Amino acid sequence: REFNETHILNSYAGAEVNSQERSSDWSEGWGMQYDNGELPFFDYLAFKRMRERNTNYYGVSNTVNRQIAFFATGTYSYKRRYTLTGTLRYEGSNRLGKARSARWLPTWNVATAWNMHEEEFFKKLQPAFSYLTLKASYSLTADAGPTWVTNSRVVINSYNPWRPSAGVAESGLRISDLENSSLTYEKKHELNIGVDMGFLDNRINLAADWYKRNNFDLIGWTSTQGAGGQVNRMGNVASMKSHGFEFTLSTKNIKNKGFEWSTDLIFGLSKTEVTELNTRSFMFALISGSGFTREGYPHRGLFSIPFVGLDEQGFPIFEISDKNNEKVLVDKNNYGTLNFQEMEHLDFLKYEGPTDPTITGSFGNIFSIKNWKLNVFVTYSAGNKVRLDPVFRSTYNDLDATPKDFKNRWRVPGDEKRTNVPAISARRHHQLYSNLNLGYNAYNYSTVRVADGGFVRMKEISLTYSLPGSLLEGKLLKSASIKVQATNLFLIYSDKKLNGQDPEFFRSGGVSAPVPKQFTCTLRLGF
Repeated sequence: REFNETHILNSYAGAEVNSQERSSDWSEGWGMQYDNGELPFFDYLAFKRMRERNTNYYGVSNTVNRQIAFFATGTYSYKRRYTLTGTLRYEGSNRLGKARSARWLPTWNVATAWNMHEEEFFKKLQPAFSYLTLKASYSLTADAGPTWVTNSRVVINSYNPWRPSAGVAESGLRISDLENSSLTYEKKHELNIGVDMGFLDNRINLAADWYKRNNFDLIGWTSTQGAGGQVNRMGNVASMKSHGFEFTLSTKNIKNKGFEWSTDLIFGLSKTEVTELNTRSFMFALISGSGFTREGYPHRGLFSIPFVGLDEQGFPIFEISDKNNEKVLVDKNNYGTLNFQEMEHLDFLKYEGPTDPTITGSFGNIFSIKNWKLNVFVTYSAGNKVRLDPVFRSTYNDLDATPKDFKNRWRVPGDEKRTNVPAISARRHHQLYSNLNLGYNAYNYSTVRVADGGFVRMKEISLTYSLPGSLLEGKLLKSASIKVQATNLFLIYSDKKLNGQDPEFFRSGGVSAPVPKQFTCTLRLGF
């Protein structure tokens, strides 16, 4: 409703109900002849073996996901200058605990904006200022967490118990997940403050936003005393705070009849800190490179074993802490003291940084000359660390592929003063020193095997030619253009320690494959 072109009121309310029933099945497919028309050719002995080993030939599982929500939103605007918006939502999910306080949750959002360009005094600022809007919001939002977390109620599955004789097999029931009746939503309080402004008849447009978030009741694994037969369980175990800044700048640098040049710049900064973590982490989770966390550190942080140097035989030396938190040097004579499953004394680990970038953005330029358009687009990120591939071992064989790092390895006494790459151990070293494999593993996850994850990438270069409209007048063809595009051409900058490995998709899917280059030619015709 609009009243006297002064008061504008919008309201909306509704409800939504969702029910998803999923069925998943699998089959071993014994005897499938893939190269012979996929014709089955199975042997009864295979089924006899499965029966005696108590393994299944196929399996079926069913899941049900149900949600219901009620929501209402309202917006009030005074002369399109001042705007106030409020949203309220009340929802429930069968994936969460049976307690009403856990399964049902109200969420809300309050936002306000001031369109200063609608004010009378703003006319004096034109055309230097085109528009100016100040905005702010505060909200409580929530998420039901990972879809595979289903222990809000006890999960009982049927199974086939193993019996010494296949002839006495029977079916049974077992608890696969203990109940957590208090399992509730992951929640977040968020404060946003922003400004949108334009200059010089919208030749320059700028948007800046600052936010602060407090996440709590985050879902994850926690270690228990094992009551009920389950040591590691899922629950609401963590809290985290974060803040960030987002900046967007769009400019029309040159705008003539025959030539135009526009620029777009995006910059984002985000930092996180885990304030509460009710779980225990072990050493390997912290140093592996996939990212883990401790209280007071960012989400998905990377830690390393302190590397001291190489000894006179080219073996790595490390510095760790004992049970009394005293510094201890570990060399080839006592590699056995390294415990990658250690959970208590981990303060000796060096914090390297987050594995997720804290700075992300892009920079693009578009040049238009008559019917030609050239687009040059660059992306960048910074602030994160990556773990280099764990390629060092105590033994190798002819099937191993060695990276460029091995060129600088220790070879003769004295090399320990010029390189930090360990020697290739000989067979006699394994007879003299035990647990060499632990020493080389520790080297893979030490401070020397960390690289900067920041990069600047030439993301896209494209050239487009559009046929002039004067040539198409009165013809069946109304528009025509051809575009040649190249993406992921090359890295402008990356850390030299990566030795050519791609930092953007580092160890993606368990491998270190570079981002593929793509070349595309597109023809567009309009009739």
